[in-house]
Amino acid sequence: MKNTKLVLFEGKKIRRHWDDEKEKWFFSVVDVVEVLTESGNPAVYWRVLKKRLLDEGSSETVTKCNGLKMLAADGKMRITDVADTEVLFRIIQSIPSPNAEPFKLWLARVGYERVEETEDPEKAIQRAMATYLKKGYSRNWVDLRLKSIEIRKDLTNEWNARGVKAGDKFAILTDDITFAWAGMRTKDYKKHKDLKKENLRDNMTNLELVLNMLAETATTEISQAKKPKTFPESRKVAVAGGTVAGRARRDIEQKSGRAVISKKNFKEIGQGKKLK
Repeated sequence: MKNTKLVLFEGKKIRRHWDDEKEKWFFSVVDVVEVLTESGNPAVYWRVLKKRLLDEGSSETVTKCNGLKMLAADGKMRITDVADTEVLFRIIQSIPSPNAEPFKLWLARVGYERVEETEDPEKAIQRAMATYLKKGYSRNWVDLRLKSIEIRKDLTNEWNARGVKAGDKFAILTDDITFAWAGMRTKDYKKHKDLKKENLRDNMTNLELVLNMLAETATTEISQAKKPKTFPESRKVAVAGGTVAGRARRDIEQKSGRAVISKKNFKEIGQGKKLK
């Protein structure tokens, strides 16, 4: 998850995260509980409410509240339960509060921001471009990065069409593609660039982005042709797609005499160096 933001409801802060894969906002449940109950200890209130929901047989609502690290009041990143808009509506139903109805209207509005961008993709493109340029990326790099987002979306749409669910399975397929073209698992690639939670693509050079796009485009094309029916079959397709870009990488390295996989990351741009 990325794109962490604070939003306000009647002057009170609510933490939220945008999940690029699931295309959803996830909100801090404790923050929502505090707004609705005005409790002096919303964490305890939520803990008691969770137990009650489980006892009442609403285990699905509780299990869909995943833990995510968010910035706490003490300035440290701490695990807290988060939920998407749909799950929050269910939780709100269980909390007697005069703020419930106005909060539902507020939640529907702020939760719709990125859905609006889906209907008008130009808004998302303009926002992304402005954000990258503000961070110091070159316009050429930004153009490539935006194209890579489009290509990635085509690939995840294809995976969805083949019955592959977002989450761990997307991560496994992405790892297969990355290893096939770059010769590294995603975690090793990030370690190579001295990254932790940062987005790997946001720290790729122009050439790395191009080869990654080739790998993902090839995977999409092969999947559309082969129509894999099972996850293991989709994994074979992912390897085949990544291998296409892997051959291109090795050919470039052989002819240029230089490694394609770079240690460069965004920190170097922040210091005034440009990715090549």
